[in-house]
Amino acid sequence: MKKWVWHIFKKFIRMLLLLLFVSIGAFLLVSLSPVDPLQANVGQTALGALSQEQVIKLETYWGVNEPPLERYLAWVGDFLRGDMGVSLLYRQSVSSVIVQKLLNSLLLMIFAWTISGGLGFVLGIMSGMNRGRMIDKIIKGYALLTASTPAFWLALIFLLLFSVWLKLFPIGLSVPMGMDAAAVGISDRLWHAALPALTLSVTGISNIILHTREKMIDVMESEYVLFAVARGERKWEIFKNHGFRNVLLPAITLQFASVSEIFGGSILVEQVFSYPGLGQAAVTAGLGGDIPLLLGIAVISAAIVFAGNFIADILYGVIDPRMRKGVRQ
Repeated sequence: MKKWVWHIFKKFIRMLLLLLFVSIGAFLLVSLSPVDPLQANVGQTALGALSQEQVIKLETYWGVNEPPLERYLAWVGDFLRGDMGVSLLYRQSVSSVIVQKLLNSLLLMIFAWTISGGLGFVLGIMSGMNRGRMIDKIIKGYALLTASTPAFWLALIFLLLFSVWLKLFPIGLSVPMGMDAAAVGISDRLWHAALPALTLSVTGISNIILHTREKMIDVMESEYVLFAVARGERKWEIFKNHGFRNVLLPAITLQFASVSEIFGGSILVEQVFSYPGLGQAAVTAGLGGDIPLLLGIAVISAAIVFAGNFIADILYGVIDPRMRKGVRQ
């Protein structure tokens, strides 16, 4: 048990170090970018109307002439205190903008993450237990097709088919057009998130299907399963007694690792559906030169992805106690 706790602690420290490297890399890339901090914050027209003394004061305020290391340490210090700066485009604190957009994105991603994980696990098991049969060929063909389908292209097709032609889903946004967001109920929010979530699920399900299928095939070809078949056990009994736990662990790995894929896909999907989530905010910040918001989103996004992998490590020991006893040093 002590080894397992130490293993989790090391994983946590590694996650913090990775976040530190992400923040350094993001800050370095922004510093090397051709974006002029004064022009991005004040605007080209307003900057031309300022006096030289005012320009110097702004340069001092934004730390234009300070070494990059000093600017980074000052930014990290403020970040750790909860001050991520002020968004230039939204005219709000970066933390409040991220919270607003993240809530919309989490609704979308949890919706898609649950559908793709559950359905992918079931379809992968069905395909692996019926290797070579028609159902296996159909499921495998679907997984291979969707794995090579770009998320933005599928989003455009779904938008055209289900929203424009069939009028089954809203065209976009996270709330009905013209309504105050505070007056919108959870049912309306789920309805607006349904089609974007379905798009993410269709593209994110393929890896889970294919990996679960391969693991299930390995289980079905193992000696203890062949012995169980010889004893007359049925497929459901074989899966319940021998296959479920062996397939569940790699499925959990893929499920939590797919957080990064779903988040990356949500950036393009949110753009297509005009869904006001964190992905759309990242694109807006990048195109608009909103450096404080862009840096905040980069660190928070990395934290979400790393947290998914960290939770998977913890769940390993919960599902299979043998993992707690056999952790390698």
